[in-house]
Order: sequence, then structure tokens, then C-alpha cells
Amino acid sequence: MERKEFLTLIGGGATSIALLHCLGCSKSSDNPGTKGPSGVNFTLDLTESANASLLTIGGVLAKNGVLVARTSSGSYIAVQQSCTHETFALIYHVSAQLFLCNKHGAAFNENGAVANPPATKNLTVYNTKLTGTSLIVYS
Repeated sequence: MERKEFLTLIGGGATSIALLHCLGCSKSSDNPGTKGPSGVNFTLDLTESANASLLTIGGVLAKNGVLVARTSSGSYIAVQQSCTHETFALIYHVSAQLFLCNKHGAAFNENGAVANPPATKNLTVYNTKLTGTSLIVYS
């Protein structure tokens, strides 16, 4: 095998691997394992120091696969903690009113709807109810 043939073969192999990796990211259907947890039902005591982040606007808390956040209006929202694209953890940006995935750039509105691909499936959204200092999060 000549040097030119060898380099062409190696280059084609590397290109094929890179292309397959990129195609995996731009798939049209999301990973079936990216649904949020079901049967969610827990209460957060907002007077406990472990839950203190939820006392401020933009505060976030992750528990039981659910991301709970305090919005700019002071209300509480809860969505699944992982991105529907490939299950990477989400972060909440109160100023943009979005849940973001730093891995591939997917973004979701506060109502869980996809705002930016590559995700194509909305987040699972959970109910929240504030009673005194107890925040109930449930399916």
C-alpha cells in the first residue's frame, strides 16, 4: 500500500466516525429514556436550610429527578431535571426564563416547551402548590 492510499483510507475512516457522531446528535426522535419521573409527590419545607435557595428569585433546587425553580414573578415551577435530548442535567436562567442544557444547547420555556433544538420533546412539568412555608410538588 502506498502512502497516499494509506492517508486516504485513514482520512475516510476518521471522517466516517466523526459523521456518525454528529448524526447521533441531530437525530429526529429523542432518547426514549428521557421522560421525567412519574408519581412525583414530595413537600419542601422552605424554612429548612437545605431548601433556602427557593426563597430567592431565580433560586433552584434539584430533588428526586425534579428541578424546582422560583421564577421572576415569585411563583414556583417544577420540571424534570434532565434534558429530553440526551438526559444531561438542566440549569435554570431566571433572566431568560429558560431551562438550558449546557451539553448540546437545548432550551425549554418555563412551561416546558422546546425553545431551541436539538431537543424535540417537551419537558415533563409538575404541579406546585405553596401552603404557608410548605411547597408541594406533585404529578
